[in-house]
Amino acid sequence: MLSAVICFNKPRDILYKLARSKSIWERRTAIVSTAYFIRQGDIADTFKIAEMLLNDDQDLIHKAAGGWLREAGKQDRQKLLSFLDKYAATMPRTFLRYAIERLDKKQRDHYMSMNKAG
Repeated sequence: MLSAVICFNKPRDILYKLARSKSIWERRTAIVSTAYFIRQGDIADTFKIAEMLLNDDQDLIHKAAGGWLREAGKQDRQKLLSFLDKYAATMPRTFLRYAIERLDKKQRDHYMSMNKAG
């Protein structure tokens, strides 16, 4: 992982640069590196980077971004639900499935029924 501990109190521009990279591994690093921030209660970058990765064509990115959205949603459920309300209809299906994994069945069904990607 990019040394997220080192980046915590510094500008995080490098994460956004990585999220725009042509390299799948650099894009994945961008979202995975937010794990430390999430544990510190700082979820803003996770949501911003996940939004940047919404149109990524790689399943590995969908899994990582959806999974970290799910984890950030544990800190702020309403922020996760707002994100899903805005993007569930067009998110890649794998991305959505990972993001909604911890929601109750009724909510999961609701967001999956909105999704037009599958």
